[in-house]
Amino acid sequence: MKPDLIASLGEELHQALTARVPVAPLSGRGDPITVRDAYRIQQQFVAHRLAHGDRITGKKIGVTSLPVQQMLDVHQPDFGMLLASMRYPDGQPIPAATLIQPRAEGEIAFFLKRDLRGPGVTRADVLAATEAVSACFEIVDSRILDWRIRIEDTVADNASCGAYVLGEERVSPAGLDLAGCAMTLEKNGVVVATGQGSAALGHPAEAVAWLANTLGALGIGLLAGETILSGSLAALIPVVAGDRLHLRIDGIGSCSTRFT
Repeated sequence: MKPDLIASLGEELHQALTARVPVAPLSGRGDPITVRDAYRIQQQFVAHRLAHGDRITGKKIGVTSLPVQQMLDVHQPDFGMLLASMRYPDGQPIPAATLIQPRAEGEIAFFLKRDLRGPGVTRADVLAATEAVSACFEIVDSRILDWRIRIEDTVADNASCGAYVLGEERVSPAGLDLAGCAMTLEKNGVVVATGQGSAALGHPAEAVAWLANTLGALGIGLLAGETILSGSLAALIPVVAGDRLHLRIDGIGSCSTRFT
């Protein structure tokens, strides 16, 4: 794909973000887009945000669980950058008007104490490089109309990143059964989703290893001090103003958010 078209599509996604108006799928416009092209579009999209004073705080893997893949009809993981402006404190409100078509995911966040650079990163490498984990919400929010996405669309759209909320409890992964830990997610006091760590590519640390190796092929590392979101443990939950969310992951902790 030509550089001028990549730059134009990155600008279009940034305009969709700032105007809160979604755009037609990029993958259906006649110009073929590869996943590598989509990542270059993502870089342009993120560059606009960095130029406005934002900064990268971590990375994320998405579309890891079967329920999410089936819901979105995207059958491989995506990846994107976390930005400082996306983070909200545990329990604090998220203005719904800043989002377009948000959905919530319950996940396990990894906090790195050492760099991870693919290829060849393993689950054991991830656990050794992780200082702590926490429960978290990722609020995904597509800039693509009606979530009509293919893998190329969501990668270009920075993996549909909207916002994220990190639980205040941080625990060492040493000795934790991260694959077997159970999650319960409540919306407005009612349990709406359950899952466990194995939903993220069989093991959350395996998902982080996949991310390190995938980004490594693009010349990007996971860096010490970054937050890495390892993927949803259950189906996506649509949210609107007035909704309250709470999740608990056994052995790790809890996280809450609400929308105003």
